[in-house]
Amino acid sequence: MTHLRSALINVMCGAAQKAARKLVRDFGEVEHLQVSRKGPADFVSTADKTAEKTLLRELGKARPGYGFLAEEGGAIAGTDTSNRWIIDPLDGTSNYLHGIPHFAISIALERDGEPFAGVIYEPVHDEMFWAEKGQGAHLNGHRIRVSSRHRPDESLFATGIPFKGAGDHARFLRQLQAVMGLSAGVRRFGSAALDLAYVAAGRYDGYWETGLKVWDIAAGIALVREAGGFVSEIGGGKDMMTSGDILATNSQLHALLGKALRQTAAGKP
Repeated sequence: MTHLRSALINVMCGAAQKAARKLVRDFGEVEHLQVSRKGPADFVSTADKTAEKTLLRELGKARPGYGFLAEEGGAIAGTDTSNRWIIDPLDGTSNYLHGIPHFAISIALERDGEPFAGVIYEPVHDEMFWAEKGQGAHLNGHRIRVSSRHRPDESLFATGIPFKGAGDHARFLRQLQAVMGLSAGVRRFGSAALDLAYVAAGRYDGYWETGLKVWDIAAGIALVREAGGFVSEIGGGKDMMTSGDILATNSQLHALLGKALRQTAAGKP
């Protein structure tokens, strides 16, 4: 059953699609740039900024009073102090840089400090994930829900691995060891936004990561909640948007996965 999108979601999806057109065209050039001496990094940075400009223009035109928090441009105050767009024009930059077709545009509407609506658009496969408070979560017009699996040994979890110079590598390895020991597998695909969208769609049974930025997770939080899932910090708190520490699962697995991860923080096996 196709669900009619609200005017707000139409605005968000339209902006994501416009920004995606040039991102996808530029992505086709990345493989050619791999062999150049300069490399594709500067090119990708330009693609990122161009996508963000498109999002700022389209969202600003549709909702002139709303503020922005954007990865490249930072915070822009609006006359409407309740509503703010939180945008990541290219989540999965390293994938994009290496010619790996797994990246997304993420747009969240934060209302009074909470994610109210979210759109995550994966343009290579034309997958538009969207959610609005009280309206459920959807993929290309069809309702999506978190998985119903309750046995961890049948469950697939996703995470993000801290890169050089970031995060607590030893703690992450303890976390990975703990989850490997109780699950059917762990995936690391390189886009926090898509990891959360996949939890919302029931593709992953859970996801955890630390050290994220608010634009990585704001839209995904809205999606998982509207898909019937549970989102918290790994320690159980609710300040994910500030801490960048997130655990997202279905209701059956949330306590179990959280407990396994918290034990590793204490250095327990």
